[in-house]
Amino acid sequence: MNTRITKSTMLIALLGLSSQLFAQETPTTTTTGSRFGEKSFRTWSVGVHGGILSPNTIFGSGSVTAKEFKSIGYGVNVRKQILPSLGLQADFLRGDIKSTNGTTDFQQSVEWSGALTAVFNVANININQENAVLIPYLKGGAGYMSSDYSTSGAVVSESNNREGWFIPVGAGVKLGVAKGINIDLGYDVNFIKSPESLPKSRFAYAHAGVEFALGSKDKPQLQNYSSLANLRKESAEESAELRRALSTAEQNAQRDREQYAKDLGDDDNDGVANKFDKCPGTASGTVVDGSGCPIKVQREIIKETKVITEADRKVVRDAISNLEFDLGKSTIRSKSYATLNRVAGLLVEKNFSLKLAGHTDNTGGRELNLRLSKDRAESVKAYLVSQGANASRIEATGYGPDQPIATNKTAAGRQQNRRVEFTLY
Repeated sequence: MNTRITKSTMLIALLGLSSQLFAQETPTTTTTGSRFGEKSFRTWSVGVHGGILSPNTIFGSGSVTAKEFKSIGYGVNVRKQILPSLGLQADFLRGDIKSTNGTTDFQQSVEWSGALTAVFNVANININQENAVLIPYLKGGAGYMSSDYSTSGAVVSESNNREGWFIPVGAGVKLGVAKGINIDLGYDVNFIKSPESLPKSRFAYAHAGVEFALGSKDKPQLQNYSSLANLRKESAEESAELRRALSTAEQNAQRDREQYAKDLGDDDNDGVANKFDKCPGTASGTVVDGSGCPIKVQREIIKETKVITEADRKVVRDAISNLEFDLGKSTIRSKSYATLNRVAGLLVEKNFSLKLAGHTDNTGGRELNLRLSKDRAESVKAYLVSQGANASRIEATGYGPDQPIATNKTAAGRQQNRRVEFTLY
């Protein structure tokens, strides 16, 4: 009576476990945490297997037999993968184990057995793809078995049915032959707890099988996940993204250089850069104001050249010393207008020519400083022309940080290097 109750309880428990495994497999499989890159995996699988049952194991024989007859065993398993290296597996097995000592034949028929084992993946071998193709593993757990142990010979024959717990341990290797399909090659040893009246028993099960992952075919198996291969893949993607970013930055820099050259060019040769020219396309030789537009009332041009006196040079020096711009811009501050007006009057009165040379310190990028120095020189030219000076007699050039007159290592030196030089001739 107790035997039947134990058998029924074990069957119900294992069947309940397997049905629960299948019931929990839904199209939306588990999404792993950040340890596995926020990826979705298939974590459930089923397998079928068959192989050889033998009383002789790598730990010795479980009986006193002298000769064995290897028999066929078969079974199924259901697995839940918890981590890439750890899974829980329900195993079911049937088969016969036959042997003889020369005078008596022995047979142990495994009517049914069920076990719950922990399977440890020793390694996931593959560094070229995200999914491993070779997975060696170890396993161990506990189970319950119902078997019939019988002997027959010339003297006596008897049969004993027994049920009890057993401990399965094993090792093997899985081969990933396709996405979601693995070949399972393994060797298990089952240690059976026998009653005192029967000999202690153990038997080996060398088997081969096929395992199928459950869930969406688009998702990889968690047990086949190779973190090293995934790291190589992510590194390659990051490198490609970095190359794209560098290429975009270079394209933007080239576009800025082209725009800078266009802005500071003088397509109509009127002496006013395109950026400041509000009347592009003026005819050659036209006298224009600081915005590049023709001057309606032409001033009488004094053709004779006068000698540059010390007083003339002082007018220029005063303009240089009082010249200030808004920080980082080419906008002239109003406090500089008075001395610049005197320079404009000098150019109109004596018909001098003037060279304006803009300079900066070495703070910031060279291209930005070249642009700023040119823009400041052009701003001074535009202001002088607006006060009546002849634009064709004023040359504006920007040298950026290339011609320092003091060290750039100190604030005072950098202040001296940020300047616009006036040269009369």
